[in-house]
Amino acid sequence: MPPGGDWYTEEWAGQGSAISLKLARKLHDEQSPYQRIEIFETATFGRLMTLDGLVMVTDRDNFVYHEMMSHPALYTHDRPRRLLIIGGGDCGTLREVLKHDEVEHVDQVELDERVTRVSEQFFPELCAANTDARAHLHFQDGIRWVKEVAPASYDVIIVDSTDPVGPAAGLFGPAFYADCHRALKPEGLIVGQSESPLFHVDLIQAMHTHLRAADFLDVATLSFPQCTYPSGWWSATLARKDATLAGFREEDCRDRPFATRYYNDGIHRAAFAAPEFLFKALL
Repeated sequence: MPPGGDWYTEEWAGQGSAISLKLARKLHDEQSPYQRIEIFETATFGRLMTLDGLVMVTDRDNFVYHEMMSHPALYTHDRPRRLLIIGGGDCGTLREVLKHDEVEHVDQVELDERVTRVSEQFFPELCAANTDARAHLHFQDGIRWVKEVAPASYDVIIVDSTDPVGPAAGLFGPAFYADCHRALKPEGLIVGQSESPLFHVDLIQAMHTHLRAADFLDVATLSFPQCTYPSGWWSATLARKDATLAGFREEDCRDRPFATRYYNDGIHRAAFAAPEFLFKALL
């Protein structure tokens, strides 16, 4: 067990705050070639996965993150047929995008295969779409994949990454966004997790700057609650090539043929409303 006995505690560096979850038992512990992967059974949040001691996913609240990383982008695009997910090793985002019947092909490029295999064992509900014929799992460097893929390969790119440190740091840089711009078809979209609006405004500002420098026409940030991530408030930043992000397929969203637990057309509109401090920071 981590320090604290029967509690898992993650301190939020530099913020003078932390989160704690009461534990029942440890289910798994391994050191992959890239990171330490631990699985716990908690008292009230179901199963918990941590990577190098940081919360990645819990049974109780992962649906908010996975739905908001997926459906706003897909309902903003007119015809999302070919997708790329970079990261996303727990496969929850893959499951959500494959709920869309119009999606024909998804490449998921995750550096650490062990994250996916451990998820298949301990979070099988997140991995329910892994055997879908449209899903293609690749275990390699996502930065290299985007650099080498043919131009105009994808309609939507989803960057479902860990925090911008270590191998993931390059997923937030200007060279990577330029490669994504090239890899997207006309009017293509990129969406990437962009940390906490309360704790990480500098990162969100930098992402907007780098995406615009990569010639994306429009950039916007949406936010949503995520109680087990730093501050309990999380965000995703979208950018579009050759078109604005204004509007979405509202009727299709309202009539969607699959269930969601958080996302709907009202949430879609509301999520893009920026609080005043963030609005001013992104001017």
